[in-house]
Amino acid sequence: MQTIRQSIGLYLKSARLLVNAQMQYRTSFWLQSFSMLIMTGGELAAVLLLFTRFNCLGQWSSQEIIFFFGLMQLSFALVELFGRGFSAFSTLVRTGQFDRILLRPQSTIGGVLCSQLDPRRLGTLLVGLASLIFGSLQAQVVWTPARFVCLVFSILGGACLFLGLFIIEATLCFWSVQSIELVNILTYGGRSTCQYPLDIYPRGFRWLFLYLAPYGLTTHMPAAYILGKSIFGWPSWLAFVTPLAGVAFLLIMFIFWSFGVRHYQSTGT
Repeated sequence: MQTIRQSIGLYLKSARLLVNAQMQYRTSFWLQSFSMLIMTGGELAAVLLLFTRFNCLGQWSSQEIIFFFGLMQLSFALVELFGRGFSAFSTLVRTGQFDRILLRPQSTIGGVLCSQLDPRRLGTLLVGLASLIFGSLQAQVVWTPARFVCLVFSILGGACLFLGLFIIEATLCFWSVQSIELVNILTYGGRSTCQYPLDIYPRGFRWLFLYLAPYGLTTHMPAAYILGKSIFGWPSWLAFVTPLAGVAFLLIMFIFWSFGVRHYQSTGT
């Protein structure tokens, strides 16, 4: 327990230093933050434009799709904000900075997390939160303690899933520092695909995003429960259990990460 508290304290201290460093160039920081907000807002605009031609997608209304969009963006933005060290890990390997992390008296996972923080992603976070609130209001969601707990489980489970996917890409950098496009299909491609409910896709897509990269379990099942609908014909109580798939996925990726660290041979710098 003491080790966990020390790790959290170290991360918070590192985060404060990183934010202070970025705020030395305030104009650049706010311009980049604004550009992130515009980019994510453009994705939301694309969703809204879709419904100028269609009233619904399957059983889902436009307001419910916006809720899905917000939930997915919120989980993704949290990881991009706090877990940037893994999503940009190839730079640490190429420049030899990961060698220095190995020499420090802390876990490698903590060292990578403390290496980078991207507060510019606050724009993405705000768009996701606004979409979530707007979608729930327009869909007339009646918030109960159970629905709120389910929402929190979904966000945390989705964040664990995204972090696990970034850890896969980071671990593969021990053998190749080039971009691993296959993993990008599951991270950025999966985020874009799963902004819409999985039951509108053919069986192959459902299998991919239910069992290989379980977005459907961490995000879609809880969203369907909150919106008062059924997805895949599964019972609604599973919405409180399926987000654990994201946690399980992350734990498996930690094991994969440890395997990669043991086989890391340094940059030789």
